[in-house]
Amino acid sequence: MKVPFVDLVTWLRPSREEYLAAFATLLDTGAFIGGPQVAEFETAFAGYTGAAHAVAVKTGTDALLLAMRALGVKPGDEVITAANSFFATAEAISHAGAVPVFADVVDDTLLIDLADLERRITKKTKCIIPVHLFGQIADMPPILALGLTVIEDSAQAHGSTRGGQRAGSIADAAGFSFYPTKNLGALGEGGAITLRDPQVAERVRSLRDHGQAARHDHVEIGYNARLDSLQCAGLSITLRRLDAANAARRKLAARYRQHLANVPGVKLVAEAPDSSPVYHLMIVRVDSSRRDAIRESLAKAGVATAIHYPTPIHLQRAYAHLGQGPGSCPVAERAAKEMISLPMFPDLTVEQVDHVAESLVASLRAV
Repeated sequence: MKVPFVDLVTWLRPSREEYLAAFATLLDTGAFIGGPQVAEFETAFAGYTGAAHAVAVKTGTDALLLAMRALGVKPGDEVITAANSFFATAEAISHAGAVPVFADVVDDTLLIDLADLERRITKKTKCIIPVHLFGQIADMPPILALGLTVIEDSAQAHGSTRGGQRAGSIADAAGFSFYPTKNLGALGEGGAITLRDPQVAERVRSLRDHGQAARHDHVEIGYNARLDSLQCAGLSITLRRLDAANAARRKLAARYRQHLANVPGVKLVAEAPDSSPVYHLMIVRVDSSRRDAIRESLAKAGVATAIHYPTPIHLQRAYAHLGQGPGSCPVAERAAKEMISLPMFPDLTVEQVDHVAESLVASLRAV
């Protein structure tokens, strides 16, 4: 049996005619940038997340960058985030002129460690960006209680809830990515910012459009970070299927857990209390010395896997100058050597999950 890591073609097929109709509408109207599809998606996405406002932007990286700019993060400020995210989380901080500071994570959920976060707060700390990693929301109440600006990195958490709150509605703002493989994926690049404050939302709208307050009235240096009408039209279509897709992911994750919960040599990411993760990724941890051999064995069994993320951000060469070398985030560093991402997408079948889990168990015995 062949099990792909992800299957976008199958996922998109049921909405194919709707996507084509939306494209035909744009061809007939020519409203490729700033058409009504943009505002329609923003309204729908704000309603879905429970946020007061949503602003569509070109990428998830833009979402974090513009949120920081609009919320007053300035050059020289420090912004604390998790060490085990995708590089773009820190990259956005740097593009805002701020200095990224990397906190470790807790071993069971791999979400940001509050105690380590607090130790890293200085007089220069302006903002915290907790990462809702792999589709699970970070422990937000104690982070919010610190009294700093907080921006949720929700790039992997579309529709996830914790404590009755949905990702994107909890902090001052949140950044979402709509990269095609995300739970809510665009037909290309895409992102959005959700916000509470209408004035901050208006500043984000200005920043994404070259800092314009009105046509040809540029009040500050901004960006060309608009999301085009076609992507917004597609996202509105896909958003209607998101809850069902997330429910399918949760059922598949439960099946994986049923198979792997008590298998020696396998450690699963824990589900936080009062949490409903959306399983953007299905992560298992194995002995680091055997990980490559296990992946090779799985590949021979027809199972595609991946590694997210092999090098924590503080150990990337681009951030060597910050001086957070090996040992500064030990849990993130250890987990990065142990993690394997198993196939996880809404159209994965129970039979495929069973094959993946059985192949993993067999691989553990064989290598």
